[in-house]
Amino acid sequence: MGYQQNDFDFLDSSRKTDKEQIREALTYWADTWRRLKKNKMAIAGLIGVILISLFALFGPSFTDYEFAEQHTDFANTPLRVEVYEISTDLYVYLTPAYRMIVVEPDGTFLYRLDQSGFDFANKQFHFDYEGEDVMVDYSYKLLDELADENIDYSITFRGVEYKVPYKVTSNKSYPLGSDNVGRDVLTRIMYGARISLEVALFAALFSLVIGVTYGAIAGMAGSWLDNLMMRIVDIIDSIPLLLYVILIMVIIDNKGLGTIILTLGLFYWVGMARLVRGQVLSLKEQEYVLAARMLGVSQPVIIWRHLIPNAMGPILVALTMMIPTAVFTESFLSFIGLGISAPLASLGTLCNDALDAIQTYPFQLLAPALMIALMMLAFNFLGDGLRSALDPRLRKG
Repeated sequence: MGYQQNDFDFLDSSRKTDKEQIREALTYWADTWRRLKKNKMAIAGLIGVILISLFALFGPSFTDYEFAEQHTDFANTPLRVEVYEISTDLYVYLTPAYRMIVVEPDGTFLYRLDQSGFDFANKQFHFDYEGEDVMVDYSYKLLDELADENIDYSITFRGVEYKVPYKVTSNKSYPLGSDNVGRDVLTRIMYGARISLEVALFAALFSLVIGVTYGAIAGMAGSWLDNLMMRIVDIIDSIPLLLYVILIMVIIDNKGLGTIILTLGLFYWVGMARLVRGQVLSLKEQEYVLAARMLGVSQPVIIWRHLIPNAMGPILVALTMMIPTAVFTESFLSFIGLGISAPLASLGTLCNDALDAIQTYPFQLLAPALMIALMMLAFNFLGDGLRSALDPRLRKG
């Protein structure tokens, strides 16, 4: 018995579409980005690098101070201040250096009161406010009968004694406090981060240009020229980089930003040269390089058109990992007095300036030190993520 046409149910055209899902072809860099996005620490590092860069480049535009602007009346103010309301229109803050500052109710600094007298024997200080006396009594810790009141001082104005502050508020004038000459710590950290990034990026650029060129030529040339060039690298690398930098910075009297960039650039390329040479040695025996040679392509063209682009993965990873090292080197040199000089603000300089008052004003040291740590962590996380994304042996899907 034969089949009739009515025995079949025919599909419409929409149901005849091939259901096989064909994956879109990805380029090398698109695949790298796809893998990088899966690494949460790498993305955190990338976000950190972007935020730090924006903080350093555009942050000073949103502050009211320049990096060298001084207000000695407001020197060494902390992150949080105790505001005393001693009349309906008078709010004051007493600094650890026995200075009285008139402030707004929210903690914004207005001006400093002049000291009109003092009694060291009784630990009492007097300040003049529009012809009226404001007395600060520090004798509570000296007298046994008052020691149990658990206060450091009291303020007396118009016969009324104030022992408890009106409120404790953040420092509106200096969000991260001020240094020993009244400069805004936050603004100086922004400029310090900018200088550190600038030094690190220029050092990485020197490493990219000199190191890649030197290593590529050595690896492509081979034979005695490669041996000679790498022995020169061995000689340079036999002495620690920091010793080179310190020696040159001592010899050169002008310790400016350009000097430290030049000093790092002269010797920072050695590691990159070794890396690129190794990559070129492994790539120059590939079939596409042999084919280019058979077609008569010159060696410079082979290097820049075929070898270097195929070695960009390890090169980018090395560059990313070199930046935090350069940041630390610049900060250390400035910390020991061989880097950026005044009035420029480097993170290492800020740490050095804060050493004398580390026990009294620890925030002056912690803030720039934390910025150095964040910069190094962000670039290290990003570099580790790039290594995993670009190295085929470390890929996991």
